[in-house]
Amino acid sequence: MKKIIHKSETRGIANHGWLKSYHTFSFASYQNLERMNFGMLRVLNDDVVQPKMGFGTHPHKNMEIISIPISGALSHKDNMDNKRSIDIGEVQVMSAGTGLTHSEFNDSKTNEVNFLQLWILPEIENVTPYYNQKMFDKAGRKNQFQVLVSPKDKLVKGSLPINQQGYISMIDLEKGFETEYNLYDGAYFFLIEGAVSVANEILEKRDAIGIYEVEKVSIKAHKNSKLLIIDVPMN
Repeated sequence: MKKIIHKSETRGIANHGWLKSYHTFSFASYQNLERMNFGMLRVLNDDVVQPKMGFGTHPHKNMEIISIPISGALSHKDNMDNKRSIDIGEVQVMSAGTGLTHSEFNDSKTNEVNFLQLWILPEIENVTPYYNQKMFDKAGRKNQFQVLVSPKDKLVKGSLPINQQGYISMIDLEKGFETEYNLYDGAYFFLIEGAVSVANEILEKRDAIGIYEVEKVSIKAHKNSKLLIIDVPMN
């Protein structure tokens, strides 16, 4: 078993006033040669957007982009005629492929938006761009792994497809609950809320651990917790 531990306070921080972004891996002005990626997971940004602010129209190409709201709602608009709001409990996926443009905006006049955005390197480049989003029932992740995203050629029923052999799952753990996670390849565990032990390493809010070269790991909740698992090829 190999482990990489990333404590919350070691993340890069960019504060633009309208946006505060915590970067797990090198991104924009935060560059750290020791924090370039975890396997095919290239970006994990924890973004807080102020009311009536957002990201103007910008391009993406050859990247699998997954957005997960933690609080508030994020408005999305793209050049594929998608104009949607992404709410808590929803997950959005975009296969940028040959290229797309989109914008993201916080329409609220009073409330911040906090969302996670993941970039996963694609299995095949220059595919036709794809967009989808889905609301997931929180009852489906109470003390069990709810698969949110999976490979388009091995799609787990009820999940959203991406162009990579990657699986993204979430679990809401009750204090004292113990379970095991079976790895597909390398799994990156990001703790959204609470306190847990993963492979005997204690994680607090927004801490993370990447684990690979092992078949399964133990998980125990020390508080009520919300855990995100990003399982991706390591090479």
